[in-house]
Amino acid sequence: MSRRVFEVAAGDLVARATELVATHRLATIVAHDEGERLRVVYTFLAGPPDDRVELVVAADADRPTVPSLAGISFPAGRFERAMHDGFGIEPVGHPALRPLSHHGHWPPDYHPMRRGAPAHPVLGSDDRAYPFTAVEGPGVYEIPVGPVHAGLIEPGHFRFSVVGETILKMTPRLWFVQRGIERLGEGRRPEDLLELAERVSGDSAVTHGLAVTLAIEEATGQRAGRDAWRARTALLELERVTRHIVDIGAIVNDTGLSVVHARALALAERLQRHGAELTGHRLLRGAITPGGGALRAPLDAPLYREIAERVADLVDLATSNTVVIDRLAGTAVLGADDARRLGVVGVVARASGIAVDARVSHPLTSGVTMRTSASGDVRARFDQRVGEAQDSLALLVRWAEGDVSDVVDADASPDGDGLGVVEGWRGTAVHRVSLSGGQVARWSVTDPSFCNWPALAVALRHTIVPDFPLANKSFNLSYAGNDL
Repeated sequence: MSRRVFEVAAGDLVARATELVATHRLATIVAHDEGERLRVVYTFLAGPPDDRVELVVAADADRPTVPSLAGISFPAGRFERAMHDGFGIEPVGHPALRPLSHHGHWPPDYHPMRRGAPAHPVLGSDDRAYPFTAVEGPGVYEIPVGPVHAGLIEPGHFRFSVVGETILKMTPRLWFVQRGIERLGEGRRPEDLLELAERVSGDSAVTHGLAVTLAIEEATGQRAGRDAWRARTALLELERVTRHIVDIGAIVNDTGLSVVHARALALAERLQRHGAELTGHRLLRGAITPGGGALRAPLDAPLYREIAERVADLVDLATSNTVVIDRLAGTAVLGADDARRLGVVGVVARASGIAVDARVSHPLTSGVTMRTSASGDVRARFDQRVGEAQDSLALLVRWAEGDVSDVVDADASPDGDGLGVVEGWRGTAVHRVSLSGGQVARWSVTDPSFCNWPALAVALRHTIVPDFPLANKSFNLSYAGNDL
């Protein structure tokens, strides 16, 4: 693994970043408040081989500005808007610098990530209409959905502009469940971040727990042994297959074939009970620690083989139904060009033919293969989950039978900053930790849902309104992981 850090003058940032985005992915932009100055770190990732490049730009604390990268990278524009909300750093030249996470009742000059920002600001009224972009024309009407939804779902508002049943434009409004989780991590001991990280998004406890652990280990120079790595990678794949099975059932359920959903949930329940035996927690919390990781019970190869057979049966049941296939095929298409431009990650990217998987580009173990689909529709995202679930089960069988894959180890460079990159079941999670005096000075979290929410709106163009639940489930993005 190669990690390079460069101090860059503000005037050189755009040129240096333009060179990097030709070969690397902009994974995150992290601002730091250091009192007399602010510092902005731009992290670019590529691989294989695993290559990580960080550009660091200083900004004046009284009137902080940096050049905007929105003109060369769509994800940069969103990271910059979040940075402006949190720190008040202005990305000069941004084409649409409007609030991203701030809602209307927040004071306009309140930047919660700055030093000295009050924990409980005086809130105003939020009775003004949100400035959704209006779509006008003959027969166009709007459908508002949320933020309160039926069933067990987190809050998010969706505004549809529709003609007949065809969606012309969908605009999501999120950030209803902000917890200030990054700020909560400041001043803690590094190991205390784990409890917070495992709760960034409840269904991704291993993903975020492992990502913050890797960041802490790099920042402190700790290393985990082979047994710990075996436990970590096994839990990551167990989390992946469990969530993929749930999604396989849920996607088919939205076509009306509820029996597949019921059987998928039964399989997921067995895996969650197995996970509780392995870790003491159904969501696999508590088994990974900086420098360590352990299982309370052995991996279960017969169980994984049986689950693989049952998943194959479920898929046969679903794909033999012509109504299911008709609903999945050609629905909510996200083309490769749009996926690449938007910087999507994970299952969504690979289902659109984009070969991006941190298990391959930033490997923790060897032996992981990457599969992609091409059509970019709900069927492709369904098939992608099926294939990846079966791949994960095969890995678990192999590890359970004693074939411990080679650990891809990296040289430790304990300079107080660390980066953790993990391919979770939704996509790549990136955590960055900066330490000072043995405590956390800054902790940054990028959940894959932050990268993928804009792509859902693009995929919904020309999709009919009744297919929105189906399309939404095929993305299955996290609200909590996005809102932080």
